[in-house]
Amino acid sequence: MSTAQQQQDKSEQARTVADLVENIQILTTEIQELYCLDEIPWCIGYSGGKDSTAILQLIWNAIASLPPEKRTKTIHVITTDTLVENPIVAAWVSSSLKQMKQAAQEQGMPVEPHLLYPAVKDTFWVNLIGKGYPAPRNRFRWCTERLKIQPADSFIRAMIRASGEVVLVLGTRKSESVKRATTMAKHREWRVRDRLNTNPNRPNSLIYLPIEDWRTDEVWIYLNQWQNPWGYSNKELFTMYRGATADNECPLVVDTSTPSCGDSRFGCWVCTMVSKDKSMEAMIQNDEEKEWMQPLLDIRNELDLEDDRDKRDFRRIWGQVQLFERNVDGEVSVEPIPGPYTKYWREYWLRKVLQAQTQIRCTAPESMRNITLITQEELSEIRRIWLEDKHEFDDSLPRIYREVTGDVFRDSRPESDRTLLGSDEWAVLEEICGDDAMHLELMAKLLDTERQYRTMARRNGIFEALEKCFETSSRSKEEAIANAHYKRDLKNAAEQGNIETVKQLTWASLKFQATSINNNALSD
Repeated sequence: MSTAQQQQDKSEQARTVADLVENIQILTTEIQELYCLDEIPWCIGYSGGKDSTAILQLIWNAIASLPPEKRTKTIHVITTDTLVENPIVAAWVSSSLKQMKQAAQEQGMPVEPHLLYPAVKDTFWVNLIGKGYPAPRNRFRWCTERLKIQPADSFIRAMIRASGEVVLVLGTRKSESVKRATTMAKHREWRVRDRLNTNPNRPNSLIYLPIEDWRTDEVWIYLNQWQNPWGYSNKELFTMYRGATADNECPLVVDTSTPSCGDSRFGCWVCTMVSKDKSMEAMIQNDEEKEWMQPLLDIRNELDLEDDRDKRDFRRIWGQVQLFERNVDGEVSVEPIPGPYTKYWREYWLRKVLQAQTQIRCTAPESMRNITLITQEELSEIRRIWLEDKHEFDDSLPRIYREVTGDVFRDSRPESDRTLLGSDEWAVLEEICGDDAMHLELMAKLLDTERQYRTMARRNGIFEALEKCFETSSRSKEEAIANAHYKRDLKNAAEQGNIETVKQLTWASLKFQATSINNNALSD
């Protein structure tokens, strides 16, 4: 660390309340100057937590001090709801945005709040229950990009297309963590002026960091001593924080360098990026009125398994066996990479989520009884994936929905209930195939592929589609894994120039195929 940086850190640590007041005055002038400098619109990342509330409050108060004729540039307040946010925080943020919009109109402030959502195809449950993606892990963190980055990035890109440029205002602070401080130091390479950087990940955008040097206690001093300009209670925000144990709220995520919610105080209630959801555990433990959230915590903990191989397919999601090496008790083991959750477990998670939703709607406080854990649009997309992509024409979703909720599932997709195959045909197939799961899967794929091409005027592509069914589902699990090992061994031998091994493997393959054909002929 440089001497200058050490002196800066020391001065930050020694800053008094009077120094904070002076810093706020400097920031107020700076914000006003930047705002009036050009016509570039501003986007403030607002999560409802302490840091984003502080920057929004700073900017609101600074712009409110300007004459009305100078408040000409719209300030967009953007919040991303992943649809799996901590319900307490989600309700808090939603109410805050409504009050913010009303206050902006009454005060003549150019503030426009926006609540953003991920596309239906990208939501957590569509990917986990519909496609079968396993619960997120560090090596497969599929959630952040889909749930947080893309909705915010789409909005920012739309602003750039409309205005040419945009200023993104974030509540990022160096004192949040060593990792955050390191990332921010690296981004100083793109600094235009104090607290203002160009955005290396998005051309034609700038990032403004008003409170990057503030300590956590200074954030709370500011929120508790300066009144919230849109009429929300910072005291209640402090109380909500006090009900849990972590240090940071879930920030607006705009790129992969931003820590995921797993490193934050408030985030997604399904997050498996950390060992425990300490904030929700503390809320339930510290407040009897929040015990209704226990079913959510139970689902999250059940998802968070170190080894869930028994719940997942032995093939990747595209139907092929892919091998990898791992250390097992000091020995190298070459094994299939586990793929998506199987049909049984996808249906299991759907049932669990619907059961939790039904229970909470009966036990939660009146203000939370309209909670939706999984939307009708998500259920419709999950049903479509199961029927059309996975060829599971037994159509189990409406049945599970009715068994759990007692209601009939209403699918919004046109003609979604007009099918040639259904649960009766599936039951017949199950009886014919017995315990042979791969035979059942192959027959279901072949029948449903023919059904999908049935109404087409031209059936181009049907043979390729049928061939794909055989490629992914015609072998047993043991044969498919053995074939993957054979291909791997053959490739390694060819790369090493081992001609004898290549010949031996090729001969063994031909012999195996001939034996297999003879056995099939005998069985017929």
